[in-house]
Amino acid sequence: MNVFKWLNDQLLRMDWLAWLVGRLVEDVFGIDMAGRTGASVHFFIYDVIKIFILLAVLIFTISWVQSHFPPERTRRILGGMQGFSARLAAALLGTITPFCSCSSIPLFIGFTSSGLPLGVTFAFLISSPLVDLASVILLASIFNWTIAIAYVLVGLVLAVIGGTLIGRARMERYVESFVMHSPLLDLPQEQLTVRDRLQFSCTQVSEIFARVWLYVLIGVGIGAAIHNWIPAQWTESLLGPDNWWSVPLATLIGVPMYADIFGTLPIAEALVANGVGLGTALAFMMAVTALSLPSLIMLKKVVQAPLLALFFTIITLGIILIGYLFNAYAYLFV
Repeated sequence: MNVFKWLNDQLLRMDWLAWLVGRLVEDVFGIDMAGRTGASVHFFIYDVIKIFILLAVLIFTISWVQSHFPPERTRRILGGMQGFSARLAAALLGTITPFCSCSSIPLFIGFTSSGLPLGVTFAFLISSPLVDLASVILLASIFNWTIAIAYVLVGLVLAVIGGTLIGRARMERYVESFVMHSPLLDLPQEQLTVRDRLQFSCTQVSEIFARVWLYVLIGVGIGAAIHNWIPAQWTESLLGPDNWWSVPLATLIGVPMYADIFGTLPIAEALVANGVGLGTALAFMMAVTALSLPSLIMLKKVVQAPLLALFFTIITLGIILIGYLFNAYAYLFV
């Protein structure tokens, strides 16, 4: 256990980096770490570097794994399954796709056009932005492994239940007709060499970095401000775990925003440090990633209003329930 804790502190939490940044802030910049400015500068530099390092390593690794499961091969695997097993497999597939909700929609179109049941494709669509392996590692680096694993489990449960409810609603008629006839282009698996996989993984790292770097900077900046400049009693009085409205309010606040989970994690970290309930912070994070307004607008292009409303209702209620559960049983995770 001591070895595991040391590896966790050095590889995930990067305590060595926190120490180095502390020396940079105090010895080079000449800013007192005990003050708000010094603490904010340290929070910002440390979190940005840590997140970028973890992102680069994790996205490269996940993309290498992904290169073995191109869309057509995935479709064949899922196509051979039925019912619960197919929805669970789709939800698990979503965990190895480091996409935001908007980036998941093209794959959703491809899977739907290839004839996969609507419940299966929505299980993937829910899981992909909500639960991916990179976010799990980052959650563990910010909070702990218990919270990270619990988050993955509830995210998968929400994806499977959401996909099941949507599948049983028989709402295929509310999918736009062009989706059913969209071609799914794919490179045959045997044509991928080691060099191809290396290039694919590096390209994924580059593309995802280009998409998320600004959100990471904004998220860490907001987190630094919340952590060091907003009085803890303010955030606790508004979003504290004892307030019944905190979870629905955090969920609704998250909907108009758009960011990857990587940009919302520092905000969740700062909220929890300021006395906000764990479930409230996670509900905010899940709403931003799974129910962001831009992704809903994109989804409206491929499904009609009744199906979109059902999707939004199921995910919103699921996130709120998860938030209440985490708040009620927070003592089990810390």
